[in-house]
Amino acid sequence: MTNEELLQIIEQAVRDKVTELDLSNKGLTILPREIVQLTKLRSLDLYNNQLSSLPPEIGQLTNLRSLYLRSNQLSSLPPEIFQLTNMQTLHLRSNQLSSLPPEIVQLTNLRSLYLRSNQLSSLPPEIVQLTNLQSLHLIDNQLSSLPPEIDQLTNLQSLDLGSNQLSSLPPEIVQLTNLQFLYLSDNQLSSLPLEIRQLANLKKLDLRRNPVPIPPEILGPKNLYEDPGDVNEILDFYFRVQDPAETEPFYEAKFLIVGEGEVGKTSLAKKIKDENYKLQPKEKSTEGIEVIRWHFTQPNGKDFRVNIWDFGGQEIYHQTHQFFLSKRSLYVLVADTRKENTGFYWWLKVVELLSDKSPVFIIKNERQDRQCEVDGGQLRGEFDNLKEILPTNLDTNRGLAEIKKAIQLYISNLDHVGTPLPKLWVRVRNALENNSRNYISVEEYFTLCRVNNLTDKKDMLRLSSYLHDLGVCLHFQDDSTLKHYVILKTEWGTTAVYKVLDNQTVKQKLGCFTKENLKDIWQDGEYADMREELLQLMMRFKLCYKIPGRDDIYIAPQLLSIEKADYTWDDRNNLILRYTYTFMPKGILTRFIVETHPWIEQQKLVWKNGVVLNKDQTRAEIIENYNQREIKIRVAGNRKKELMAVITHELEKIHNSYERLQYQTLVPCNCEKCEGSQTLYSYPLDELREFLDDGAYLIQCRKSRQMVNVRRLIDDVMFQSDRPDKEVNPQVAQLQNELERKRDESLTHRLQDSNQEEKPIMNSQSAMEFEKEIFISYAWGGESEQFVNQLDETFQAKGITIIRDKRDLGYKGLIKAFMERIGRGKCAIAVISDKYLKSPNCMFELVQIAKNGEFYNRIFPIVLADAQIYKPVARLKYIKHWEDEIKELDEGMKGVNAANLQGFREEIDQYTEIRNTIAELTNLLKDMNTLTPDIHSKSDFESLLNAIAHRLDE
Repeated sequence: MTNEELLQIIEQAVRDKVTELDLSNKGLTILPREIVQLTKLRSLDLYNNQLSSLPPEIGQLTNLRSLYLRSNQLSSLPPEIFQLTNMQTLHLRSNQLSSLPPEIVQLTNLRSLYLRSNQLSSLPPEIVQLTNLQSLHLIDNQLSSLPPEIDQLTNLQSLDLGSNQLSSLPPEIVQLTNLQFLYLSDNQLSSLPLEIRQLANLKKLDLRRNPVPIPPEILGPKNLYEDPGDVNEILDFYFRVQDPAETEPFYEAKFLIVGEGEVGKTSLAKKIKDENYKLQPKEKSTEGIEVIRWHFTQPNGKDFRVNIWDFGGQEIYHQTHQFFLSKRSLYVLVADTRKENTGFYWWLKVVELLSDKSPVFIIKNERQDRQCEVDGGQLRGEFDNLKEILPTNLDTNRGLAEIKKAIQLYISNLDHVGTPLPKLWVRVRNALENNSRNYISVEEYFTLCRVNNLTDKKDMLRLSSYLHDLGVCLHFQDDSTLKHYVILKTEWGTTAVYKVLDNQTVKQKLGCFTKENLKDIWQDGEYADMREELLQLMMRFKLCYKIPGRDDIYIAPQLLSIEKADYTWDDRNNLILRYTYTFMPKGILTRFIVETHPWIEQQKLVWKNGVVLNKDQTRAEIIENYNQREIKIRVAGNRKKELMAVITHELEKIHNSYERLQYQTLVPCNCEKCEGSQTLYSYPLDELREFLDDGAYLIQCRKSRQMVNVRRLIDDVMFQSDRPDKEVNPQVAQLQNELERKRDESLTHRLQDSNQEEKPIMNSQSAMEFEKEIFISYAWGGESEQFVNQLDETFQAKGITIIRDKRDLGYKGLIKAFMERIGRGKCAIAVISDKYLKSPNCMFELVQIAKNGEFYNRIFPIVLADAQIYKPVARLKYIKHWEDEIKELDEGMKGVNAANLQGFREEIDQYTEIRNTIAELTNLLKDMNTLTPDIHSKSDFESLLNAIAHRLDE
């Protein structure tokens, strides 16, 4: 934007007496002094410009409440800015500030201060005088300590100190009695002050990626954008292991041997365990995975247990091994003088992507003392987790002692080794180790815990989760079938899986198998009683899926035919997208096939390297070319953008399961020369987004040399899931929810055992009636109830009965159960009023509808005039209402003995859930054309009736 254009905007704003001015993304290098004329201004947004300084005159905008300066090039602030004593929000993220001036103390009304991604190494002591401050964001700076005086910020509710260099917290932090959110990820904290337990209002504590002695399973998900673990569990565990008398170091780890087939992996595993093991002339190849236990004594005299995982090298196993490679492990890649070792790079990349750069060795198995050539310099240049390259002759044991010594050194130094665990945890672990069975029921596991004095059920589940992550046992707590069992011998489960993939009948049928086949494959006594669970294990690992509508037929997609299916394709007006990979792990497409299998066209158009999906008269072709490291998508039909959005969402989920997977999303050019061409030019999506972020809206096609609109390139293929408000488009959300529901139905295998089968809550007749039920959710009294009465009468006149609480709840009926029933209903009419949005019961019903999936399909909203959901500021008032409700209830609870608060905590949880979801729900509602109450009334609710009829017929 030119200076003249900017001055014109300012002049017009002065004439209009504007109170809010948005100058973001304008490419501004200076802010003219004329800005001082905007005396009425309360909010000024200068996000994403190139400002390196601000004019002193900015200090005269005394009515300013909010100043947004994110993503500029400010290295300092003018002293005059601190004259803005009415300022409540100051946003300085992503600048070049290395210090804050003491004058900041003058901003006495400041509520929120955002300083993320600057270069601050310290805070001025004066900052603690900002006693009205509620949010302080200092993530991604260079802070090594906090001033003890921080305890003066008594109104602080949110403090974000992630990605700094903090090694300790001041004990004075306990004085921040209003603190609710404390973010400390990516620092150097190895201990916490005892006083932190006194922060009674603390709701979130993020300590991920710190050297604190707390297992990652308790700290929370590895992705920092996901919420951290439960604050009470985190602090309970930390303070429990502070007492040496109650803890014991944990010395156990996985050692994984990978590589191509017949290179000596099994021989190495057995030699490590027993140096006197006599090699067999023809060592039997490992089928799937074999686990060997090896113990050695550490220098401190403690016993160390190593679980050696010997991986089969056959091609069929490569894309399934990824489910068993894990972090906090040591890896070895075996090379052989008889092999070309062409798979080196592939194996090293797989370990890097799946194990978060765990240390890895290369062992050169030099038979008959023939030297095995490995270019260590080149490999170390790319793989910094490659620690050793060691030669051996396993027949003579040459080099074996050095190998064992190196293994002991590196495995003893893995991050989790020596972590103090509660003694009861270690005792239970030892009891599990001494159990000779392959698996036990979860109830047997609970009993074993109790016998060893571990009585807290949450603690039992924390322990099984921790052992699951270490690969000691398998316990899938979030799977409705597998959660009932703890698999003690992981190789038992993996061997069963590989028996199916290795079965000749299944291979001949190109991956197709039935339960009858499984009876033959799993006929041994150790498997016969667990066939249903083992089948669920295969589906859990995305190794197979059930053909919809065919209860007894399953497909393992990695065994499908390599020949492309026979079909025709209309290539006119297609949406096209490509993914290219620097390194492409195997199995991306077969996992994608499992994830999207409900929509496979005719359940026939699928092969090992491709699939055709068909949904709502829209087709998508997804083809993998592994040799070119590429996946190509093209979509044709009525809902191209929606289906493309779902496809890219599913692929991104798979991409995100790898650590640091490098790939590009390529968007085709839409210039005149490229449109309709089979050799069109493509742009990296990241580059297009960078152009937009920099305010550059045109890009040149390298083929036609024409300038092309960047936004249109993205919009042509992407249904904006990255909208500014971060909300998913309702049409995409509806399609995504439908796929997830169908997939979950198919991939969740119900147990046949009548003792564990979920009991139906109604007979088949009542189930049919339930499928036709129409509920109505509304606030009692006033205009809302009058409107509902009119709607009810109209529906009854047409022979349709609506289920409503006043008529159908009944004397002594359970209100919460009724509301949950509404949440599960196939059709729910919601009459949204101001009173509704402030009612705990009404909002509970709305949240329940959303939680049960297919929100867009199942809800039929009518918005009354007093429901203020169409303006952002008005929607914020509803969030504030629920925050006030939570605060009032929380304050009231503090004055009551905890023993007398039965039921109140559930209510505060319910209020919090409403507060956390109301923004998303109202945003979805405002995007729907709900028609006005007058239109509904005048048409006798014809549009509503037709929409509900269509839904009931689905």
